[in-house]
Amino acid sequence: MISILEVRQTIEPNSSREDIPRVEGHLKVTGQAKYTSDIVLPGMLYAVPVGSTVAAGRIASIDVSRSAAMAGVKAVYTRDTMGPLYRVPSAKGVMGHIEEVRPALEDDTIHYYGQYVALVVASTIEQATAAADVVHVTYEIDTFNVSPELEFSSVAKIRSLRGDPESSFASAPVQLDQVYGTPAQTHNPIELHATVAVWEGDAVTLYETSQGIVNHRLILAQTLGVSLERVRVISHFLGSGFGSKLFPWSHSALAADAARRLGTPVKLVLDRQTMFHCVGHRSQTKQRLRIGADREGKLLSLQHDFVSHGSMLDDYLEDCGRATPFLYDVANLMVRSDLARRNVGTPTTMRGPGAVPGVFAIESAMDEMAVRLNMDPVQLRLLNEPGIDQSRNVPFSSRHMRECLQIGAKQFGWEGRNSQVGSMQRDGLIIGWGMAACAWDALRFDAEATVELLADGTARVSTATQDIGTGTYTILAQIVTEMTGLSRDRIAVSLGDTILPPGPTSGGSRGTASLIPAVCEATRNAIKVVTEAAVSGASPFFPGSTAADLAFNGGNVLLKKHTSPIVIPYTEILKQARLFTASGHGRSDGIQGSGEREKYSIHSYGAHFCEVTWQPNTARLRVSRFLSVIDAGRVINPTPARNQIEGAVVMGVGMALFEETMYDSKYGAPLNSNLADYMLTTNADAPQIEVTFLDYPDTALNELGARGLGEIGAVGSAAAVTAAVYHATGVRIRKLPIRLEELLVANLED
Repeated sequence: MISILEVRQTIEPNSSREDIPRVEGHLKVTGQAKYTSDIVLPGMLYAVPVGSTVAAGRIASIDVSRSAAMAGVKAVYTRDTMGPLYRVPSAKGVMGHIEEVRPALEDDTIHYYGQYVALVVASTIEQATAAADVVHVTYEIDTFNVSPELEFSSVAKIRSLRGDPESSFASAPVQLDQVYGTPAQTHNPIELHATVAVWEGDAVTLYETSQGIVNHRLILAQTLGVSLERVRVISHFLGSGFGSKLFPWSHSALAADAARRLGTPVKLVLDRQTMFHCVGHRSQTKQRLRIGADREGKLLSLQHDFVSHGSMLDDYLEDCGRATPFLYDVANLMVRSDLARRNVGTPTTMRGPGAVPGVFAIESAMDEMAVRLNMDPVQLRLLNEPGIDQSRNVPFSSRHMRECLQIGAKQFGWEGRNSQVGSMQRDGLIIGWGMAACAWDALRFDAEATVELLADGTARVSTATQDIGTGTYTILAQIVTEMTGLSRDRIAVSLGDTILPPGPTSGGSRGTASLIPAVCEATRNAIKVVTEAAVSGASPFFPGSTAADLAFNGGNVLLKKHTSPIVIPYTEILKQARLFTASGHGRSDGIQGSGEREKYSIHSYGAHFCEVTWQPNTARLRVSRFLSVIDAGRVINPTPARNQIEGAVVMGVGMALFEETMYDSKYGAPLNSNLADYMLTTNADAPQIEVTFLDYPDTALNELGARGLGEIGAVGSAAAVTAAVYHATGVRIRKLPIRLEELLVANLED
């Protein structure tokens, strides 16, 4: 029988609310936390997929004879010997979401390099890998397209429109018309994607690297052709995902079907190279920004056209315009999108999807406009701060962008900035300062939770969500602590298992905001069971007391008005009532289309300030200092919240300086599909980072007023870097990543 994991803090913390350690921390630092690829089951076999070595064409034949004859090989599956694996309906209202809709091995057509064409299963990972290497596939090769050159078409879709943006731009006294570009990027979490599948009769348990176990269960039930109640998904710990693990990928169904056919557990762990092919990436984008303003800096027109690359199979769009309609006060606005299909694997969400590349373009254009106006970039943004969301004509639930800009400027020392390019120096280095604004959606998913107050004085909170490394275990323990007064070491948290009440996906910075209403309701209902038991039968309280007259504090029950000295531990009340537990259930609906969503525009906001140092003689560019001020409602636990912003800023630095997935024009393969050639921000590259949170609870989203903040730190941070680079060097970077040769050419010209 597979048990449910309970995580609790084992040492009573003495720290304040400002520094709360993670309740699962001791499991991680002592190596006791089991991740998916750590799972070992009796009789387990190992699966390795075989990827296509062409980017377009058709499989003419597959010879598996040599592979099948190798030591330890139990099976080699191809289209003819595996399946059927079913598609997930795309009709509106169908539960579950998947990015790559085509199941693996569905047909002989090749759409991208690395597409699965076979699966080898063997007794060891080494045997499976060796056998996969000798599967011989013959292809009829077609022409493919992995070109990085994106073009705008005449069939762009209007996504937001107000006023007359074209004529107002044409008549604007100050105009900016520029094109910005961001490359394809690959998520690269340290934990590789993995599945362990085990069947018991017609029921399957999947240990998964998943940011959404409830959705994963829905998709796999449909793909495998089994009823939902016969599928269980477990993900107790996740080594990050950045969006690549939000939705199931086809390797999960391959592992599950192989385990079903062989009658024994199967583990499939993708290697790093395969993760560049088959589990998504951030789309490449090309964006045209046209901004018109009067000579005082008031925006008159804003037009944002963008095209992103997608696969030949699916319709994923990198929505670069998601923040554009509400970011600034401008009466005339248009956002249009286009999709350029390429022979690449299906893109997917990556930390701050759409907004990260989109706000890079918007904020880069705003910095250029400030230069044209000879205006401070902070003042330009303050001048154009909106009073309402003009795209929907509704008020903001809580927006404190103005304070983010002002506080950030003060803390950074912005008043000491000399606007002249290359004018600031320190220790023989040229200093550049830049800034950018940022914003991110704040929504909620459906969620359910159960809270139990147990007779031994402990409590348990349970929900089928997952902790992806952001501190969900700790946050839920904190909420129950606040509402019951029980110390955190008395509270167990059970997550990561679909046998628990359905929880939300950990994506879009919506996990905590979604769970708060459900956990709060469940806690109140558990307390209600105790207080009702306290006034039933031989009540120890004054005659005539009702449950409504009682309070629950510090694990004790007492009269609210304190007219009696009676204070009774809830454990005594459960004992007298012969109850083992007081259990409460809570449920909350998402607000994507609810009344609150219709009444308000709900988002998080912030401002980034960046310092770079430039040494032209040695061509050394470094991001040396970074400050972010974030308006994310109430911050439940500042320590992991700060970690989230710091990590997102580091990703923003990587986006600006390093990250780019490059495709080979000869074969269509990602050229740098490893962590030696795909450049990431290392500790040596990371700047000094300061994070300040404003404290304005947003109760339109949930009763504690907390909004998500996992993504917002990555939104706009690359634009702050390139603005600082311009200030130091005079070189305007409009296409990422920054290349030193661009800076060197400018230096030689000087």
